[in-house]
Amino acid sequence: MDVEKFIQKLTKKAGKELLYYFKKENKLISLRGTSKQIVTKYDKIIDRLIVSEIKKNFPDHSILSEEGGFLRKKKEFLWIVDSLDGSGNFANNNPLFSICIALCLKSEPFLSVIYAPAIDEFYFAKKFNGAYLNGKKIKVSKIRRLKESYLVYCEGNQKSKKRITNIFSVVYPKVTELRKIGTAGLEIAWTAAGRVDGYLTTKIDPWDVAAGVLLIQEAGGKVSDFQGKDWQIRRSDLIFSNGFIHKNLRRLLSKI
Repeated sequence: MDVEKFIQKLTKKAGKELLYYFKKENKLISLRGTSKQIVTKYDKIIDRLIVSEIKKNFPDHSILSEEGGFLRKKKEFLWIVDSLDGSGNFANNNPLFSICIALCLKSEPFLSVIYAPAIDEFYFAKKFNGAYLNGKKIKVSKIRRLKESYLVYCEGNQKSKKRITNIFSVVYPKVTELRKIGTAGLEIAWTAAGRVDGYLTTKIDPWDVAAGVLLIQEAGGKVSDFQGKDWQIRRSDLIFSNGFIHKNLRRLLSKI
């Protein structure tokens, strides 16, 4: 089994299925006021589709998915899956949602896909082979001055509104713009494509960002936690950037 073709085919299959359900159930809109962590039945449907295909084709690989938890097999290979990143957007008939899948070798992503089916954007990265959007190579932006930068942010699992407010109060005066999209996958992908210059997130789970870690690195950018340490498979505060503004962002955030 060609794993590169498999991950691309699987993600597109899942995206087609998810797109079929999109805007089919208006009562999902009512969920947006109940919880930050919206889980629709479609998250679970797509998760089952993805996980079952991985199990069938790679039965000795471990899997970590948002909906299914951790399936421990061979520790060398680990699939990290977010079947529907941006559930709130999906529930609100907003097309900015994505499917994120990464395959890690010894805890390091070496293949990853972020697919936004409703806007037909398919991001793919392979270690040492670059990052791509719909087959065309992408690179991070060349903005070097923090005050000229456009950033995106999501609070992840950060529960403290005081800390979120502190981050905004420290970062926003130093940049041109600070925005929120509502899907970590696309917030990272757009950073990799140079549409924005950096992405900040707090207490984020690994399935939200694993695919994006490789995408950013292969697009020429940088990923670290707020203290400058490399990404690890755990919940953490993270900075994704074009690299040029990374040091200044870390300086701002290291004590928050």
